[in-house]
Amino acid sequence: MPTAKKAQTIEELTELLARSAIAITTDYRGLTVSQMTQLRRRLRESGAEYHVVKNSLARLAAEKVGKSGLAQVIQGPTALAIGFGDVAAPAKTLAEFTRTTRLDLPIRGALLGDSVLSGPDVSRLATLPPREVIIGQVLGGLKSPLYGLANVLAAPMRGLVNVLNARVQQMEQSAG
Repeated sequence: MPTAKKAQTIEELTELLARSAIAITTDYRGLTVSQMTQLRRRLRESGAEYHVVKNSLARLAAEKVGKSGLAQVIQGPTALAIGFGDVAAPAKTLAEFTRTTRLDLPIRGALLGDSVLSGPDVSRLATLPPREVIIGQVLGGLKSPLYGLANVLAAPMRGLVNVLNARVQQMEQSAG
């Protein structure tokens, strides 16, 4: 039977995981208090939270919410970057933080919906362009065939107009 404090921690983690879009597991060893504060601030700005958790409590909370896949990426000293909005934002923030501070902050993996991602998968997620750019690319890809179809359908009409204009000019020259 967990103590009252552990039960409260499980409830808090359960609530966070229930609302989360992504949960990224990292190792936090080697971070100073000021670096941890700086990382938490950056993650908060990107719509995420960073919590150092006990593995057993995190596993219990994940099972309680139905996200038991998270247990696959929890090992050793663990901190969770829990994102609530854009799923790529926490991964980008973690990658940017490790790049700018030159710290070794290993990303072990993540739980994205019901899918378990490996550390390299999370790193690839961090390199994705912003959501708006991806939407623009998809829309551009959808519009391109439509413009092509419109040009193909309009080509016979343009050809007919060109032939008629040429005939009109020919008749004007022969009359004048």
